[in-house]
Amino acid sequence: MSDLRELYQEVIIEHGRQPRHFGALESANRYKEGFNPLCGDKITIHVYEESGIIKDMRFEGCGCAISIASASLMIEALIGKSTTEMDGLFDDFHRWVTETDSSEALEERLGKLAVLGGVREFPARVKCATLAWHTLKAALSGDPESVRTE
Repeated sequence: MSDLRELYQEVIIEHGRQPRHFGALESANRYKEGFNPLCGDKITIHVYEESGIIKDMRFEGCGCAISIASASLMIEALIGKSTTEMDGLFDDFHRWVTETDSSEALEERLGKLAVLGGVREFPARVKCATLAWHTLKAALSGDPESVRTE
């Protein structure tokens, strides 16, 4: 196994075991629940958004290391960003974990989020990695339905 692949696995395991921004957010003005029935992942995203800027965000839930690490890394990447920037990063991340032709420029834009690129080799795990992202997108759009990655 390459050193880079080992590093990626270490980052996922670290964020899976000790996620950043875990817990409720009292000041949240948007939240949404998401569920991945294939893996049993359950995530609730809490967002404090003001004037199109993600001021703060946290998550609660349980699931596999990939879903928890993805939520943790996503929040680290998005606090302080605009919802427009979030949309762009959502598209980049989705492309990164689903397409086999991922460019170096895309990897660079994703930063730490690129560690989740290995899920593209396991299509069922893509749903684990994208659950938090779809849940956040639904929270910000005001979608009344619960998010399910089926």
